[in-house]
Amino acid sequence: MHLLRMIEIFLKETGIAPTRFGRDAVRDPRLVHDMRRGREPGKRMRRRVEHFVNTYRRGTGA
Repeated sequence: MHLLRMIEIFLKETGIAPTRFGRDAVRDPRLVHDMRRGREPGKRMRRRVEHFVNTYRRGTGA
């Protein structure tokens, strides 16, 4: 699944603001905004985002 699509689904499911997500996941509050405008994160950042989403879902039981 494309990373931005995964993030958008996660944001919708959780109600977390895009800036909060970026800050919590990778310490970059502009991450989602920039990705919506075409930014493609590298492999390391992709792994950090996926790890954050998976850890959050495990913690909430979602």
